[in-house]
Amino acid sequence: MIIGICGGTGSGKTTVANRILQSVSASEVVFLQQDSYYRNLSDLPLDYRHIANFDHPDAIDNDLLVNHIRRLKSGEAIELPLYDFRTHTRMSETRTVQPKPIVIVEGILIYADPRLLEQMDIKVFVDTPDDIRFIRRLRRDVAERGRTVESVIEQYLATVRPMHMQFVEPSKRHADVIIPEGGHNLVSIDLLSGKIRERLASALSTVGGV
Repeated sequence: MIIGICGGTGSGKTTVANRILQSVSASEVVFLQQDSYYRNLSDLPLDYRHIANFDHPDAIDNDLLVNHIRRLKSGEAIELPLYDFRTHTRMSETRTVQPKPIVIVEGILIYADPRLLEQMDIKVFVDTPDDIRFIRRLRRDVAERGRTVESVIEQYLATVRPMHMQFVEPSKRHADVIIPEGGHNLVSIDLLSGKIRERLASALSTVGGV
């Protein structure tokens, strides 16, 4: 079962994913973050990397992500890329991920590619007000990614907000479930988690019956 969790930057996608993970056994879930599939910019000077548009679908190696989802569905292991956000490069090492009954795919642009949409059994959109999302992104990028406040604001105005309006917000129409207020909407998350457990139990019982 492939579950997509989409929403704008700072909307609370990862929080929603983590709460779902807490409601089911970790042995049953693979968690793929689209951020791991950013293209490797090691061939560009560092100054150019910093000003690249990371909020456009072309910034993501969706060919690899689609391939990995299909392989996991086929029961094959994958080598998950590891991305360094400080240098905007893909690390030389990877992490081996084994197939499991549930795959959660999280990212801002996962509904912008029809090939990814085709793989999703449940499509979730986390809908959070713009000002809250910006504050969360600002705090994260400064604390975790070594950015300055000025650079975060410049990037938000230049690419993050325009790309959100062009690609992310319109993709909400593909969602089966819309969760307002992100990870703080416990009722929606509990309902979603219950549906996932129900479908997982049904699938496992079918396999057991066969």
